[in-house]
Amino acid sequence: MAVPEHTPTPVSLPPSPPPYRGRFAPSPTGPLHLGSVVTALASFLDARAHQGTWLVRIEDLDPPREDPAAASTILHTLERLGLHWDETVTYQSTRNAAYEEALNTLQTQHLLYHCRCSRSELGSSAIYPGTCRHLALNPTEPTALRCRVPASIFSFSDRLQGLQVQQLDADVGDFVLLRKEGLFSYQLAVVVDDGWQGITDIVRGIDLLDSTPRQLFLQHGLQLPCPRYAHVPVVVDEQGQKLSKQQKATPITSADPATTLITALHLLHQQPSPELAKATVSEILAWAIAVWQPIRLTGLHTLTLW
Repeated sequence: MAVPEHTPTPVSLPPSPPPYRGRFAPSPTGPLHLGSVVTALASFLDARAHQGTWLVRIEDLDPPREDPAAASTILHTLERLGLHWDETVTYQSTRNAAYEEALNTLQTQHLLYHCRCSRSELGSSAIYPGTCRHLALNPTEPTALRCRVPASIFSFSDRLQGLQVQQLDADVGDFVLLRKEGLFSYQLAVVVDDGWQGITDIVRGIDLLDSTPRQLFLQHGLQLPCPRYAHVPVVVDEQGQKLSKQQKATPITSADPATTLITALHLLHQQPSPELAKATVSEILAWAIAVWQPIRLTGLHTLTLW
């Protein structure tokens, strides 16, 4: 008696996640301070702990606010700290054609409109009231381009801060993608470049947490993948003020990179051992990659300097 042939049922396996690709993206408005080093280090360690690729992008979108020497100073400081990137540094000032193309894509979806409102007219309101939304302006003078946001709730799970929920229209309102001066907005450029560079994981400061729903909305409109997010607490001084260039935070020098790294690791709650005080930069980073535990930052919004 012949045995009937048996054709195995094909097994459908879930697709493998793409290889980890992270980035650090400073604005060249001044040298790095300790707060920005903490963010850069967290981003670097997370990429290396996942055997991933780590990139550096200079977000030079706002020439009036930029320091001509800052980009090279930032890159030199990162190198002195042993935070070496894996691919060529990208400068957003060279990417205008890509941002223009993204605007055209959004325009075909009727998501953009011209806005003539000035900052003085809007006052201190953080939420745009929709003044120009239905005017269908055909401007004869420079206007901004705003993105028309839907009455929808956007949510995502942050690796460090947990579930985040924002009603974009009520909490933010229509937001600018192209300023009157012809400068592209951070919100547009960061989404376009993260998609272009294949970024899978974004580790950045919690001060950018509220921007994420806007970026999710643009990713959807531009049919780009959504990275995973981890928003690191910001470093504050004794008065609870965030360290920033605007607050004249002390710049990091390249004189003692090992001590800077150990200080940053303390702030990141990684509990560096006392023996590291005599270690080299490469030894400190090797130790930090091996023991990297971002879970210690879960739910924290600030890191106190002293």
